[in-house]
Amino acid sequence: MYKAIFVFAIVCVLHCAALAQKGGQIPVLIIDGFSNHDWKQTSAVTKWILEECGRFKVDVSTVPLDSASWAGWNPSFENYAVVIQNTNNIQDTTLRWPTKTERHLEEYVKGGGSLYILHSANNAFAHWKEYDKMIGLGWRKSSEGYAIEVGASNDIIRIPPGQGQGTGHAERFNALVQIMTRHPINQGYPDKWQTANTEVYHFPRGTAENLTVLSYAFDSTGTRRNWPVEWIVAYGTGRVYNSSMGHLWKGEFYPPAYRCIGYQTTMIRATEWLATGTVTYPLPAQFPTAEAQSLRSADTFKVPK
Repeated sequence: MYKAIFVFAIVCVLHCAALAQKGGQIPVLIIDGFSNHDWKQTSAVTKWILEECGRFKVDVSTVPLDSASWAGWNPSFENYAVVIQNTNNIQDTTLRWPTKTERHLEEYVKGGGSLYILHSANNAFAHWKEYDKMIGLGWRKSSEGYAIEVGASNDIIRIPPGQGQGTGHAERFNALVQIMTRHPINQGYPDKWQTANTEVYHFPRGTAENLTVLSYAFDSTGTRRNWPVEWIVAYGTGRVYNSSMGHLWKGEFYPPAYRCIGYQTTMIRATEWLATGTVTYPLPAQFPTAEAQSLRSADTFKVPK
């Protein structure tokens, strides 16, 4: 049995590597369909950012909510080098994926596939225990897992279940992202850089296993403590990238959080790393600094028809 699992994992890793090289573009799948955020625009802007750089071909699979179609919904994850998760059921826990599709995603990632958890997707699926392992940290009650805080000496503080608060955030602000762990995703980044109108989650909680914090920020509008902004998780032989950046609320249009050149660069680089294990996308000259944001023009993005 163990030999079969090992062989399956190797096949998946090789398959994903081949997908990432096929035709010079990396195939990416966005999953959407329900969220308390503007999931339709989030998917559209994410697809545009990735395809505009020329390195990705992005498809979207929307979870159907009618019962007959929902039961049969099960995307071919294996045809993609990266799956971007953009569903969130925090306000309506009856909204879920079919159980067979949950198992399918677990097998895909465990066997060498890659998963990008897009902002509020880490709020989702508190019922799904393997999802908790894949995301590492998410929006959970104070009793549900360890919270991770970054100490004054850049040390990781693990806050046990039942201590501290459940996950939350205060007002959005222009957060100063601080690099904690150097990684191909943030290679060449300044040690600190400003991103726009961002939610910094306090007391992000979860299994906190096989996890590396890449960056953090000081929660200046709330707890006045340091909390992770980006982290990566090893799940089986697969890779997961998770971040609280990428907030897009109902009634907003291509907001500063998405116009941020630092955010767009990070999304592109994280997706490339997930797919290939390396990063070749260059650092733009306009990348933000510790002293100043860097935003693209508000009229850059056009809503697809």
